[in-house]
Amino acid sequence: MADDSAAATPPSIDGNFLVAKSLSRLGVTHMFGVVGIPVTSLASRAMALGIRFIAFHNEQSAGYAASAYGYLTGRPGILLTVSGPGCVHGLAGLSNAWANTWPMVMISGSCDQRDAGRGDFQELDQVEAVKSFSKLSEKAKDVREIPNCVARVLDRAVAGRPGGCYLDVPSDVLRQKISESEAENLVAEIENSRKHEPIRASLRSEIESAVSLLRKAERPLIVFGKGAAYSRAEDELKKLVELTGIPFLPTPMGKGLLPDTHELSATAARSLAIGKCDVALVVGARLNWLLHFGESPKWSKEVKFILVDISEEEIELRKPHLGIAGDAKTVIGLLNREIKDDPFCLGKSNPWVESISKKAKENGEKMESQLAKDVVPFNFLTPMRIIRDAILAVQGPSPVVVSEGANTMDVGRSVLVQKEPRTRLDAGTWGTMGVGLGYCIAAAVACPDRLVVAVEGDSGFGFSAMEVETLVRYNLPVVVIVFNNGGVYGGDRRSPEEISGPHKEDPAPTSFVPNAGYHKLIEAFGGKGYIVETPDDLKSALAESFAARNPAVVNVIVDPFAGAESGRLQHKN
Repeated sequence: MADDSAAATPPSIDGNFLVAKSLSRLGVTHMFGVVGIPVTSLASRAMALGIRFIAFHNEQSAGYAASAYGYLTGRPGILLTVSGPGCVHGLAGLSNAWANTWPMVMISGSCDQRDAGRGDFQELDQVEAVKSFSKLSEKAKDVREIPNCVARVLDRAVAGRPGGCYLDVPSDVLRQKISESEAENLVAEIENSRKHEPIRASLRSEIESAVSLLRKAERPLIVFGKGAAYSRAEDELKKLVELTGIPFLPTPMGKGLLPDTHELSATAARSLAIGKCDVALVVGARLNWLLHFGESPKWSKEVKFILVDISEEEIELRKPHLGIAGDAKTVIGLLNREIKDDPFCLGKSNPWVESISKKAKENGEKMESQLAKDVVPFNFLTPMRIIRDAILAVQGPSPVVVSEGANTMDVGRSVLVQKEPRTRLDAGTWGTMGVGLGYCIAAAVACPDRLVVAVEGDSGFGFSAMEVETLVRYNLPVVVIVFNNGGVYGGDRRSPEEISGPHKEDPAPTSFVPNAGYHKLIEAFGGKGYIVETPDDLKSALAESFAARNPAVVNVIVDPFAGAESGRLQHKN
C-alpha cells in the first residue's frame, strides 16, 4: 500500500506570505520600498496578492512617498525596508509623517531573534530606534502574531491625530510556517474584531461659543491648513465662507481647499489679515512657526483664537481662547448647522472685507506687474509665470504640484494657483528637503487621473534625482521642472573676506557645477529631457511634456544671482 502521508500534510505559508496576506485583507493597495534580505519575498508575495509595490533606489524617497500617500488618500502609506541601515534610512519618511501628522506604517525586517546582541548582519534594536517618531512600535515575535500586529499599526496610524507607526518582523519569523487554514483563521479573526476610534462630536456649548465669537467679531478670519485638507473638509469650509462672508487664509498646503482665486481669499493680504483680525478660527492648522506661533507682533495681542484640532494635546499646548477637539469636517459641519439657524454675513461692503480685498488687489497687481516682464537670463518670476499659466491651461482635473527648494518653493507659493484640494505638496511643517521625487511618485499612484508637476530647486532635486529612473520604469505622468541656478540659493554667495584659507580654491559650499545637464539624467533611462533658457523654449517644453504625460525633466537655466540666501526672492527686475 502506498504511503500517502506527504499528501496528507496540509498546505503551509510562511511569515512573508502572512504579512502580505494581512496587509491585503486589511485594505492595503500600495507599498513603497527597497527590497533585499530579508524582505524580498514579502514584496513579491504582496504583488501576487494584488498590492502594487513601487520599488525605489533609496529608502528615504520611498519613505517620503509613503508619508505623502497617507496624506493624499487618508489611508496609511506603507514603507518596506531591509534591516539596520535600511530601517535608519526609512526613518526620514517616518519622521516626516510624524512632523506632518500623516498616516504611515514602516515595516522592516530584522535579524534572527536568537542572534540579537551577537553582532548579527545589519543588527539594530529597531523598535527602540524608531520610538521618537512613531505612535506605536510593534515587533512580531512569532508568525502567529503577524495579523494582530499588522492590524494594530494600521489602525493606530489613522486613529486620532494621524502619524507614523512601525512593525518589526525578524528574519526567523518571516521564515516560520503555519498551515494555510490557521493563517486564514488568524486573518479572519482580525478582520472581524477591528475597532476604530469614534470621531468625537464637539459639545454643543463649544459650537455655540465659537459661533457667538465669530458673530460678534469686527474683523474675523478663517485659517485652514493641511489637517483640514486631510479631513476632506473643503465642502464644509466653502459653505462656512459663503454663509458668513468671512475672509480666509490657507496655509501653504491648505491652498486649494477653496480656490486661490476666490474673492474672499486673504492670501495676497496675509500680513494685514493676521495682524488686524480680532477673532481667528483656525481649522486643521497648528499655531507653530508657519503661523508665527499665534503671537505678536505678527498677530494682534488682542486676537482670540478658536482652534479646531483633532488632538486635545495640541489644544492644551496652544491654549487658545476656545478649543474644539474634533475632526475638521465634522466640526465645521456643526458650525454651519448652528449658523444656519441664525444666519449672519459680513457682505462685500463690510469695512473689514473691503480692506482685505483692497490690499489683496494692490499686492496682486504689484506681483502681476513683476510677472509680466520677460527677464532673460531667467529670474525666478518669469519661468514661474509661464509654469503657472501652463498648469492652469491643463484640461480636466488640476495637476498635483510638488514644490521644494528655497527661492523656488517660496516664489511658487505666491505665484502658482491652486484651485482644487490636495493639489499642493511641499516641504511641509518640517521644511524637509529631498521630498520631491518621492512625493511625485506618491501623487502619481494615489491620483492616477492627474498630471503631476514638480517645481524644484536644483539643490532639492539633487536629494532624490536618481528616482527619475523610477518614474521611467513605472511610466508615471510626472514632469519635473528644475530651476537650475547653480547651487544652494544660487552659486557662490561668499563675501570677498570669506574667500581665504588653505582651501579657498575649492568651490563655495553653496556652489554646484554651472549649467548642469539635469535633463540628460532622465534621458539615460529613456525619458524625455529639455533644456530651456528662453520663455518660448519653456512654453514649448511644457506644452509638449504636459500633453504627452510621460516622465520628463525640464532643465530651466536661471541667473545664479536672482535669488537670496533667505529663500525670499530679491525683486531686482
